[in-house]
Amino acid sequence: MNKRVVVSILLLLVLSVLLTACGGGGSDVIRIGINAPLTGDNPKVGEGTKYAAEMWLEDINAAGGLDVGGKKYQVELVIEDNEYKAESATKANTKLITQDEVLLIIGPQSSQQAVPAGGVANDNKTPMISPWSTNPNTTKDRPWVFRTPFLDPFQGPVIANFAAEQFGATKAAVLYDVASDYPKGLAEFFKQAWEEKFGEGSVVAFESFTTKDQDFSAQLTKIKESGADFIFTPQYYSEVPLIVQQAHELGWDKPIVGSDSWGSAELVNLCGDDCDGLFFSTHYAAAGATGATKEFIDRYNAKYGYVPDDVGALTWDTLLIAQTAIQNCGKITGDLAVDRECVRDALANIKDFHGITGDMTFTPEGDPIKCAVIVRISDAGEFEFFKQVCP
Repeated sequence: MNKRVVVSILLLLVLSVLLTACGGGGSDVIRIGINAPLTGDNPKVGEGTKYAAEMWLEDINAAGGLDVGGKKYQVELVIEDNEYKAESATKANTKLITQDEVLLIIGPQSSQQAVPAGGVANDNKTPMISPWSTNPNTTKDRPWVFRTPFLDPFQGPVIANFAAEQFGATKAAVLYDVASDYPKGLAEFFKQAWEEKFGEGSVVAFESFTTKDQDFSAQLTKIKESGADFIFTPQYYSEVPLIVQQAHELGWDKPIVGSDSWGSAELVNLCGDDCDGLFFSTHYAAAGATGATKEFIDRYNAKYGYVPDDVGALTWDTLLIAQTAIQNCGKITGDLAVDRECVRDALANIKDFHGITGDMTFTPEGDPIKCAVIVRISDAGEFEFFKQVCP
């Protein structure tokens, strides 16, 4: 091999390294993956994440890029539709990590997708932050996986204590999807908390169904006959209206309480007057918001035509946390493995982050210490702040 050929090969190798630096987007580009359900059963969840991410990217572009150690980097969002399916979420993470070479991943949102996708991220040593998953298994024994919402072991007791105090209830009923990680886990955490307060058997009905079911009359009839003081149903916004409407049709006139999965802007559109006056636990309340939270809500509403739900607000916080971690690295080396590890370590060390969904500090397990909010659905269909509950 002559000297000219050797020099040409070396130049090509150097060029290749430069082009693949910083998350596969070139030496001056940082790629961030978005793993979200843009289609499937709950597309509003993915839409909220996508819209919040686009707003964040607008701000980065307006600033001329993301400043890391005095150097400006262009940011590229690589958005993958997980179709609200576990297998699609894992495939999306695999593609984002191995083909798109992203620096970190935002999402998935629902625990049903975030739990398996988190395994892929952790195995491939790529930071992942879920904006919405509350199931403990998402981050458990996974040092590369983080989240911005509170956890279900905290949310379950919050709901139990609220229902006992607000309604004077002593007997509870639960209706949940046994085939989905999030509602199944939260139903069990709630049951445990309730029985610790009122004793074994105080959950007088613990009824389940399977994903895609639309007729809940058998379960609701058992609940009505059980003598329960209220129903707790930790289901997604697309299922809640059917449950509430069928309960009312059967003559149920007692409270129905939900969880953070109720928080979509689409809930009231689907549920109508049947959901007026009901309560659920969540991450922030749009009605009456002030400061940076109100600024985000007003901007989002002006741009997209509706008030952002909790997943949109949580995604905004998630991206600001990711931005903070990247900037705290001080520099981008161009070695993707090194840069991913730096971001992971920086995420774990974030203290006293002030977000629009509350203040948070990450535990060693990648979970935030933060407060929950109880929201009441007003007669005007707004999510009104009712009370805050902190750890």
